[in-house]
Amino acid sequence: MDITKYQHLQTPFYTYNMDLLNKTLEVCKAEANKYNFHVHYALKANANNEILKAIQAKGFGADCVSGNEVLAAVKNGFSNDKIVFAGVGKSDKEINDALDADIFCFNVESKQELEILNELAQEKNKIASIALRINPNVNAHTHHYITTGLEENKFGINHWEILDVIKLLGVYKNIKLIGLHFHIGSQITDLNVFRSLCIKVNEYVNMFEEQKQAIRIINVGGGLGIDYVNPDEHAIPNFEAYFKLFHQFLEIKNYQEVHFELGRALVAQCGTLISKVLYIKEGLQTNFAILDAGMTELLRPALYQAYHKIENLSNTNTSEKKKYDVVGPICESSDCFGKAIDLPITKRGDYIAIRSAGAYGEVMRSGYNLREANQVNYEN
Repeated sequence: MDITKYQHLQTPFYTYNMDLLNKTLEVCKAEANKYNFHVHYALKANANNEILKAIQAKGFGADCVSGNEVLAAVKNGFSNDKIVFAGVGKSDKEINDALDADIFCFNVESKQELEILNELAQEKNKIASIALRINPNVNAHTHHYITTGLEENKFGINHWEILDVIKLLGVYKNIKLIGLHFHIGSQITDLNVFRSLCIKVNEYVNMFEEQKQAIRIINVGGGLGIDYVNPDEHAIPNFEAYFKLFHQFLEIKNYQEVHFELGRALVAQCGTLISKVLYIKEGLQTNFAILDAGMTELLRPALYQAYHKIENLSNTNTSEKKKYDVVGPICESSDCFGKAIDLPITKRGDYIAIRSAGAYGEVMRSGYNLREANQVNYEN
């Protein structure tokens, strides 16, 4: 990265490589199209308007987990019939807004949500299309904070509730079952996990069809991970292997569609958080590089000890290195981007790049400590 192009900008800020984003989208789209798969972009990963416009322009759908995400998708041109609304705790207002927008599908996560959605749709004299989110009890083998497909997790309908739910489908007249939805977690790098998911999906689809419930949409969620350690060597995930696996192991009938909800895999590598070193503190056990960016700009390391590659853009001479705890200015000991990081000799004023920050970065920033919102830079 060339630091000269950043020197007119006030740090900290996010910069997005739009060329890499567009290339990633094109590769994903091409691989999905081989099997007529449909991809919805998960807005929770990054809801920056310019990012959304680029994704919409490539023909992706939108996967939303709040009413405001639904409205943002509509505002940024996503077709209403490609918008899916998921989430374990949809409020009445959010449901009503989505009904007014005539979205493609609600991913329903509980029996009570089914009841409320039917009531609200009835009040509007509408039929709400739904997919039932099933908890398949598949271990994603990822951080437990981002595992979502086990029985201990709050998400989805458990297998022992399914027959009761099917009975309710015959009672509620303002909802229409069109599909099943699954999502087992995020940052999954072992593709065998998705093979296990496919086996479970096949079982559940067959179960519903045996109960005379036609399943047209099979939504397998997202979760495909990225390479945080080597972002340049693996800038684009292996979409070819990912989609091929689902093609091989899902039992798809000719009237069924397969849908995906990818977020991180599309946007993570295009984003970088740029910060400056405020102070260097040398200690007996460790050295601290104190940045002007903190957990208010990038929460992931503090929230679940996530790794991001850290680079000194001002000094690229790797012949002499020191170990630094790279930390922020926030009044919390958890405000740390990485411990014992090998960096070239680092000094006050150096530009620091925190890589792979395009997902769950800018979108999770906060004003804690009354921090000002950082600006954004876009580059081709």
